[in-house]
Amino acid sequence: MNLLVTGAAGFIGSRYVRTLLAPGAPGSPHVTVLDALTYAGTLDNLEVGHPRLDFVHGDIRDAALVDKLMGGADQVVHFAAESHVDRSIDAAADFVLTNVVGTQTLLDAALRHGVGPFVHVSTDEVYGSVETGSATEEHPLRPSSPYSASKAAGDLLALSYHRTHGLDVRVTRCSNNYGPHQFPEKIVPLFATRLLDGLDVPLYGDGRNVRDWLHVDDHCRGVDLVRTRGRAGEVYNIGGGTELSNRELTGLLLDACGAGWDRVTHVADRKGHDLRYSVDWGKARDELGYRPRRDLASGLAETVAWYRDNRAWWEPPV
Repeated sequence: MNLLVTGAAGFIGSRYVRTLLAPGAPGSPHVTVLDALTYAGTLDNLEVGHPRLDFVHGDIRDAALVDKLMGGADQVVHFAAESHVDRSIDAAADFVLTNVVGTQTLLDAALRHGVGPFVHVSTDEVYGSVETGSATEEHPLRPSSPYSASKAAGDLLALSYHRTHGLDVRVTRCSNNYGPHQFPEKIVPLFATRLLDGLDVPLYGDGRNVRDWLHVDDHCRGVDLVRTRGRAGEVYNIGGGTELSNRELTGLLLDACGAGWDRVTHVADRKGHDLRYSVDWGKARDELGYRPRRDLASGLAETVAWYRDNRAWWEPPV
């Protein structure tokens, strides 16, 4: 079986590919990775040279290249995306082009070649801020940032290809991921690397914003359950089950790095900063048998240890 995985030189996609190539992994698919190697992607994240892995350097908006690769694929897992909210606030165009136009290019090629399942990996941010309870898959989409708006557009576009053409599209929406190999612009690797370097960390506003935290291994397992057991045309939330305010998370990271609150600088809050994200992942549990396995305490400790032990991966060369 030939699997095309987009964006797999980045954080989550590379972790997913490593699970597929691990000894004893079920199915033993041949994996083709398509990645543009932007600032957040690196070949260091992949087992280049593995006999079941091919890497193609290219853009998901390149229709001719995508069509060629899709012609040799049986299934698709689409991770490729611009994903940093702050960058989207400053420059939204790249987010629309990659997350919407790129997704449409992939969908068109999958439709021409009859490829499916097509798993479109999305985010809980499309639901916007959830004041109480948790968002089910039927929750209205109320994105607040250009990033989340572009992902919501990609979700709806993907689902339209199922409803209009019958393409086997499956959408996942995950909560905040953490783990090794995450580019140091998101809060966990940013704070960990700065603290390890003896620097202060910037905490938005009063730190009351709440996120549900999901270890990347649990996310990858959820994505593969959707690929192998999910239903066409369905959306599946993938959550971690541990909600923390950013202030609470900061405290855990300070403890893990042996630092105190004197290393925290409060900065002006992000524009349109959603107060709380929370997803109900009961559908994935009941239909697919999904449950998060990694507890936050040990997962966060292992993540900080990885950044401590792998400075060459994240530290700029002198």
